[in-house]
Amino acid sequence: MSAKRPIWTKSFVNISISNLFIFIVFYALLTLLPIYVTDVVGGSESQAGLIITIFLLSAIIVRPFSGRLIDRFGKKKMLVTSAGMFACASFLYPFIEQYETLLVLRFFHGVWFSIVTTAAGAIAADSIPRERRGEGLGYFAMSMNLAVVTGPFLALTLLQFVSYVTIFLVLCGIIVIGLLCTLGVKTVETGEPVKKTKLSFDDLFERRSFPIAFVGLFVAFSYASVISFISLYAKSLGLLETAGFFFAVFAVAMLVSRPFTGRLFDMRGPNTVILPAFVLFAIGLVTLSFTNYAWMLLLAGAFIGLGYGSIVPSFQTLAIQAAPESRSAHATATFFTFFDTGIAAGSYVLGIIVTTLGYANLYMILGIFVIAIMLFYQWIQKQRKPEKNYKSQTDY
Repeated sequence: MSAKRPIWTKSFVNISISNLFIFIVFYALLTLLPIYVTDVVGGSESQAGLIITIFLLSAIIVRPFSGRLIDRFGKKKMLVTSAGMFACASFLYPFIEQYETLLVLRFFHGVWFSIVTTAAGAIAADSIPRERRGEGLGYFAMSMNLAVVTGPFLALTLLQFVSYVTIFLVLCGIIVIGLLCTLGVKTVETGEPVKKTKLSFDDLFERRSFPIAFVGLFVAFSYASVISFISLYAKSLGLLETAGFFFAVFAVAMLVSRPFTGRLFDMRGPNTVILPAFVLFAIGLVTLSFTNYAWMLLLAGAFIGLGYGSIVPSFQTLAIQAAPESRSAHATATFFTFFDTGIAAGSYVLGIIVTTLGYANLYMILGIFVIAIMLFYQWIQKQRKPEKNYKSQTDY
């Protein structure tokens, strides 16, 4: 029976490990480079922030084109090529000490990050039995969740004992392992290779994934307040030492809940997972607004991990299920284009707002905002009901 088809095939394991190592390098550099810019390159704090922004900007620009590139050259070929170029870019960091050159490298690195993560997401979706896609993509998302903790922890721990160059070389070793794992991935190319040269809107985006991707943008906008400001907020409360454990609790909550939420998604439908997850995400943000003690900060991390950590893979699954299987790469690219845009916009806009409102008020307002997003999501789903708001295995 199809329900018994395995998720953990050799190809799925390889793509998950590869994705894990790519995101470990991504998050490690995300944590390390702002410090590197101020300590070694001699840049200001605003320049340190731009090093992060330029990477995300290039990923957003290239993401819509990645689906077309994958269709034209094949998923496996683009996976290996983009992982190889991502690795090559990683090897250049030890040789750069000029800010302008580092800025160019970050833009170049973001281009290949965009393509490799799009290819990996599409291949992972294709390798999972359709009737178990919610569960399987939940497991695949665990690779990113582990990297959220592992990358920063590795970078900051090594920084206490070794030089920046040594850390860069360690990260190079990690990405090489990730590259080797891509060689063990098997794909079944769906659809005909693209030969036309004229670009159309559908070459860049998957229209059927727009509604859920648009809701995902607002979720990402809200989450930007956590990744951008939690350390500064904790410092203002005198809880900076606890901030490191915040993401550990956050990740553990996601990992513990993942097997159950994935199965619930497939067996009972997406709303069984998504609606409670919205409520938990909102509770986590409101808890942050009242935080005065370490245990409250960690409790907020658990709520946000359970909530946000369930919403994102569920939304990614819905985005992919909304499209034909031959368009899985475009659906993945569309979802993450909106998602990355939400993170980038949130980091900038909320950074302006927090100077006026303060952190506690910001998190309270965002908690209410997340409930509003949940209501918007329900409205979107009702509007799409006649067209089937998500596809089962028989819809392909």
